[in-house]
Amino acid sequence: MVKPEINLVDSDIYERGGPPYEQFAWLRAHAPVFWHADGGAPDWPAFWAVTRHDDIEEVSRHPEIFSSARRTSNFYEWPEPVILRRRSGILDADPPQHTRLRGLVNRGFTPRMIGRLESRIEEICSGLLDDAARDREVDFVTDIAAPLPVQVIGELVGAPPEDRPKLYELTNLMSGSGDPEVSSPAQFDQAVAEMYAYAARLAAERKRWPRDDIVTRLLQPDDEKDKLTDQEFGLFFILLILGGNETTRNAASGGMLAFFQHPEQWQRLLADPALIPTAAEEMVRWVSPINMQRRTATCETKLGGQTIAEGDKVVMFFTSANRDEDVFADPQEFDVGRDPNPHLGFGGGGPHFCLGRHLAALELRVLLQAIAENMPGITLDGEVSRLRSNSINGIKRMPVRC
Repeated sequence: MVKPEINLVDSDIYERGGPPYEQFAWLRAHAPVFWHADGGAPDWPAFWAVTRHDDIEEVSRHPEIFSSARRTSNFYEWPEPVILRRRSGILDADPPQHTRLRGLVNRGFTPRMIGRLESRIEEICSGLLDDAARDREVDFVTDIAAPLPVQVIGELVGAPPEDRPKLYELTNLMSGSGDPEVSSPAQFDQAVAEMYAYAARLAAERKRWPRDDIVTRLLQPDDEKDKLTDQEFGLFFILLILGGNETTRNAASGGMLAFFQHPEQWQRLLADPALIPTAAEEMVRWVSPINMQRRTATCETKLGGQTIAEGDKVVMFFTSANRDEDVFADPQEFDVGRDPNPHLGFGGGGPHFCLGRHLAALELRVLLQAIAENMPGITLDGEVSRLRSNSINGIKRMPVRC
């Protein structure tokens, strides 16, 4: 295999053709922990690119060595005041702070709280598909995949139906922050501020009038009288909205594109609906909705035969791990019956394993079931437009005929 030019960060690459699978394959084979050149800008210093499944699990499971808090889990560099503020959120915290936050928010994600949403998710999917069937020609992303998780999260947090269009708008602005067609930096900042303010208003209402929903649970003290601060709740609310949107939305749209590209797998699913649970997991593996996350080394260590210095930037590429030939049989094949499927689409294990993975999987299963039953002849009906982003493997537009 001839070494390709290695550039895993240029968002234009992802927009033009999706993730750079050829680069990932070469790196897994020849340099699985690779010193990646900088981008010539202060917010893009050189870093270690980690591309193998096992190495990413190693990084994920050792936060004492690979920190989310030192420089946050975001690829780009932030000024110190922003880093300090972000450390109040679960995504950019290390144990013991992360352990405390995770314990507090876990109370809202009990099997009962998630399970009781299933019938409502079925109703939401049914409504979205009914609207699509009437129009016949729709955009799968904007009419089906994107509204679904926002409506579900709205149900979970008890947001009034009249508020959900605004939450949808703000979510789009935050998710598409790297794509000038979707959102400018100023629009992103404004959207974050508005979402944070909405969380504060929702929290104030629940403190005054408690309800049987996740927000009320998250605001209550635990057995030790500990509870989330206002800032911690606001940051978690934003993470809940964004994380709940990005995984389901992009796995659904990218997964349906995979079915269009592999029609034999769609026919296989229609013939055997029992494959829906494994198909949903395969959609997450295939798409890898979150492309990468970063960590910062807290001490000198070894990884993949390389010496990592204290303070070095370490970036995990989940997209590459989910095509690792040492872990998956025929990883370049989209296989709705793949089992086992130890993908890292919800993270590499350890303390930051995705809190909402069961909800996302439930949404995908229900959506697949609904599409298979109500519009088995769905077809691609135009050009697919990808999101300009190196962190989210997303699709902006995908016209379909129902």
